[in-house]
Amino acid sequence: MGGVPRVPEQRRPGFSADTAEQAGALRFGVLGPVRAWRGEEQLPTGSPQQRALLAALLLREGRTATAAELIDALWGEEPPSQALAAVRTYASRLRKVLDPGVLVSESGGYAVRGLAEGALDLAQAQELAAEAEKARGAGDLCHAREVLGRALALWDGEVLAGVPGAYAEAQRVRLEEWRLQLLESRLDMDLEQGCHAEAVSELTALTAEHPLRERLRELLMLALYRSGRQAEALAVYADTRRLLADELGVDPRPDLKELQQRILQADPGLAEPSAPVADPPVMPVRPAQLPATVPDFTGRSAFVSELSEVLASSEGRVMAVSALAGIGGVGKTTLAVHVAHQARSAFPDGQLYVDLQGAGPRAAEPETVLGSFLRALGTADSAIPDSLEERSALYRSVLDGRRVLVLLDNARDAAQVRPLLPGTEGCAALVTSRVRMVDLAGAHLVDLDVMSPDEALSLFTKIVGEERVASEREAALDVVAACGFLPLAIRIAASRLAARRTWTVSVLAAKLADERRRLDELQAGDLAVKATFELGYGALDAGQARAFRLLGLADGPDISLAAAAAVLDLPVEDTEDLLESLVDTSLLESAAAGRYRFHDLVRLYARACAERDEQPPSEREAALSRLLDFYLATTAQVYAIEHPGDRLIDDLEPTSYPGLRLTGQAAALDWLYTEAGQLLACVRQAAGTDRLRRAVDLLWAAKDLTESGANSHQYEMTARATCGATRAFGHDRAEGRARTVLSDVLLVSGRIRQAEEEARVAMELAASAHDSTAVSWVANNRGLICLHEGRFADGKVFFDQALEGLRAAGNRPFEATALGNLSRAYLGMGNIAKAVEIAQHGLTAHIEIGRTVRLANGHFALGVALTRAGRYTEALSRFCDALGIFNDHRQRLWEGVTHFRIAEVHLADRRPAQAAQHAEQALALGCIGGDRMRGNVLTLLGRALATLGQADRAQACWREAINLYEQNSAAEADEVRSLLTSAAAA
Repeated sequence: MGGVPRVPEQRRPGFSADTAEQAGALRFGVLGPVRAWRGEEQLPTGSPQQRALLAALLLREGRTATAAELIDALWGEEPPSQALAAVRTYASRLRKVLDPGVLVSESGGYAVRGLAEGALDLAQAQELAAEAEKARGAGDLCHAREVLGRALALWDGEVLAGVPGAYAEAQRVRLEEWRLQLLESRLDMDLEQGCHAEAVSELTALTAEHPLRERLRELLMLALYRSGRQAEALAVYADTRRLLADELGVDPRPDLKELQQRILQADPGLAEPSAPVADPPVMPVRPAQLPATVPDFTGRSAFVSELSEVLASSEGRVMAVSALAGIGGVGKTTLAVHVAHQARSAFPDGQLYVDLQGAGPRAAEPETVLGSFLRALGTADSAIPDSLEERSALYRSVLDGRRVLVLLDNARDAAQVRPLLPGTEGCAALVTSRVRMVDLAGAHLVDLDVMSPDEALSLFTKIVGEERVASEREAALDVVAACGFLPLAIRIAASRLAARRTWTVSVLAAKLADERRRLDELQAGDLAVKATFELGYGALDAGQARAFRLLGLADGPDISLAAAAAVLDLPVEDTEDLLESLVDTSLLESAAAGRYRFHDLVRLYARACAERDEQPPSEREAALSRLLDFYLATTAQVYAIEHPGDRLIDDLEPTSYPGLRLTGQAAALDWLYTEAGQLLACVRQAAGTDRLRRAVDLLWAAKDLTESGANSHQYEMTARATCGATRAFGHDRAEGRARTVLSDVLLVSGRIRQAEEEARVAMELAASAHDSTAVSWVANNRGLICLHEGRFADGKVFFDQALEGLRAAGNRPFEATALGNLSRAYLGMGNIAKAVEIAQHGLTAHIEIGRTVRLANGHFALGVALTRAGRYTEALSRFCDALGIFNDHRQRLWEGVTHFRIAEVHLADRRPAQAAQHAEQALALGCIGGDRMRGNVLTLLGRALATLGQADRAQACWREAINLYEQNSAAEADEVRSLLTSAAAA
């Protein structure tokens, strides 16, 4: 679409350059009620006619309004007989309220002058819209959206609210139209940035409010399509066409028709847009000392472009230096040589190259390299001095006035490089090293990472051949993934396959699947990944080598500084020094401040070193035990902060190594969600070891991860792994807890039958192990399962059992939650009054405990009961309280199901537009209950849309709901089929 819509500009001769933020400055608002402030004090603006006069003057932005114009603005064609006197009276009253000299008389009329810049909210909105238009034109959509959001936030209800007169009405229409154009522009940018799922809810509400506005319908169709809801997108078009025909007797505009056709054809152009990557500048090639570039150079377009730009800037600068750093085998030399070849035409006086052998035991001496360079530049042997300083000075003198590119490959450190750098304008240097040269003054530092999956597959295909890869694409992806997308590893693997015509890609993938043999498989001729890593490892001192070995033992995508300190059993400060030194050698990567990670192949090498070199061998197990203790102790602390008073943490396995000290809910949740992948990996790694019991308790203490919707798949896979491991070890108590956790996961995802099976076995195991904590927990889960299956009396039995155990254990917070669940059983049995009473008892207990995430569950349970009782206003209040707490505690799935319950209330209270909006928010967030609950939301959304007259889209929702119910063998499918049948007959 085009730029940001703009309201017609008006001259502002009376506005000063001062800002309206000055203390005591006058400010005015017309994008809502007509109001005035002096600083933070709101000023009286008088009667509706007096506010109409002030509005008419403000909207002229400093221009004079004649008395006749003001009379017309206030009363239109039928002014009272004393209209002129009334205008003068209103003006006099306003003068007393406003600052002296603001409301002035001029040529028989009036004007507002001398206001600070931004004193009028409309002027602010115009300036922000102009800024957004400029940012969008420059391609900065993030800033444009943010600025446009600030502009739209200036509207505060109806424009000129309560102001009478035809002039005010015309301005209302004009400014409301502008607001909608700005809103459409912001939503358009939302979609450009991939926020389609979030936009659906807002667009659904807007189309209900403005049903004939085709641009909003177009945006909604596009948002639905990009959210994978093609049927609903087409249904929106059908609803729009029918509405326009019924209301206006016209067809949809061509843009809307074209969008419908493109959706029907699944036009790839409608897919989520992505920022285009600029092609690297094409540079002529001229050979010199540079090694030959590889014929199958692949990818790296962003790095090629970045480095080429730096080299191209050498003219007019003292010297352009780029230093590439990365692990061995990542392709530093290949990239540098490729870029240097592309830049040769910019350096007509030559290109120098040397391998400084910095990764080996004997790095090249700078004076030897300088001698070689000086000879290449035409200096006679007899003219080359002996000392390093003299050779470096002569080198710079010889380069003076020339344009030469110097490629210094495989450097040891900055000290080796400095004497070899040109010092004159027009020259440039490219440096590659495993060490980040932060101490090389003025250098443009580039950290080279592994290839993207697409780049890696492309390189593999170029070497192996398109025909062999095309028939086994999945196996080829497995191969490059096993290579960790490291170019050297991919080249070795592909070369081995190319040399063995009888092998298939699947054979190679199977060989690389064995992690213990993978490094041995990745060698061909004189190329070997292990040998590349061995050079770096051999250069480490004893402390660095120990850290490298032990950190490689831990699974997980990365590791925090505090967790690494636990592995190494060192203070955090000493650990940081060691890890940063490993980062400098490129054997370890700094993923973010305070976080570190290994490349996959480097990790395998580190583990091989640990098995070979770590003495005594028991230190490997001790390191992993300390890491598990650290995660369990810290996660238990998070649980205690989130669930104060809950006795679960008193019944966890003891730990020997301490965890972090966390203060406050925000810090606790930040830690839990940041470390989720790492602690789940730690649990999986402990399966089959003596650490298993602690691992199961860690998984249980981290249960909030599954209800938040974060890491749900990883959490479930981890729970299943622990169930299998505990069964193999014969640990009844640990297996009972593992199955309890798994039943939780299955409940959250709506797989009720599987949840029931796991909960049944968990209860038997927990009872046999006399694990009262797990028995109460599973009883509550089985009660919830009964609610889903409509077995409300059975559910009450299980909730009563849970409550008995929780009261005996003094677990008051969980007891209050179980009361809320019990209230739903009474609802199912038809005893609504009892349900409300019990839910109120539960909420009261939660309130006494404090503002925790379970307080939200208390509000939610009472809201459900009040809805059934027809007390909709009270129910909405409870749900809104719950929503705020769930949001604070990052419980996304609970937020979603709360929006669904709010939608139920709105629909029951005959507010279908609001119901549809909240249902859309539930769909965007996801809900406790998985696909089955999504079917419930779609069914309710369809009802709301049908009430709004959007029959086609309603039916699309119902069809999708039926599909979800059938996949889950849910009885609700029959009910929705009847809705479709009724709609078709209407």
